[in-house]
Amino acid sequence: MSHTLFFWILLLFFVMERLAELRSAKRNFRKLIERDGREFGAAHYPAIVAMHVAFFASLLIEFLSRGAPLAPILLVPLLLLTAAQLLRLWARHTMGTRWTARIVVIPGEQLVTKGPFRFFAHPIYVAVALELFSLPLIFGLYWTCFIFSILNAMMLLFIRIPCERKALAWSQAMHESSVSMET
Repeated sequence: MSHTLFFWILLLFFVMERLAELRSAKRNFRKLIERDGREFGAAHYPAIVAMHVAFFASLLIEFLSRGAPLAPILLVPLLLLTAAQLLRLWARHTMGTRWTARIVVIPGEQLVTKGPFRFFAHPIYVAVALELFSLPLIFGLYWTCFIFSILNAMMLLFIRIPCERKALAWSQAMHESSVSMET
């Protein structure tokens, strides 16, 4: 198989996967809101979507402009990408209908501590970081790898994870408040 065909297959696979995930996330989001869930970070969600769209555009632009061949050490990024996919699927399966691309909490609901959550606080974030790093490396797309690995890390460390902490603190406070009102 030519490296160009391999690129198009991988690109199509990941774009289709993201679109399917967005459909599932939207369905789960509605269910969580119906269960009195509260969304946090709605203002930064479009930036996350834009970053992922820009990632795929960057992959395409860098590949077409460079005609990048496969990486000299193809096996390492390919194994990282495969591990990322398995981790992503494991985490989503473990979360079930609680998984969404948005931050939604339901007061009193316990954090998921099974599956990959026993090992990582944020397994899907680990999977995404591995994907954004390894997918471009397969084709020697170093600019895309570097830029989006940094953007993703900044988004997670300075926006997304602090927002999740705020959401969890709110959920805990609401739960404690309702428990103290009952007694």
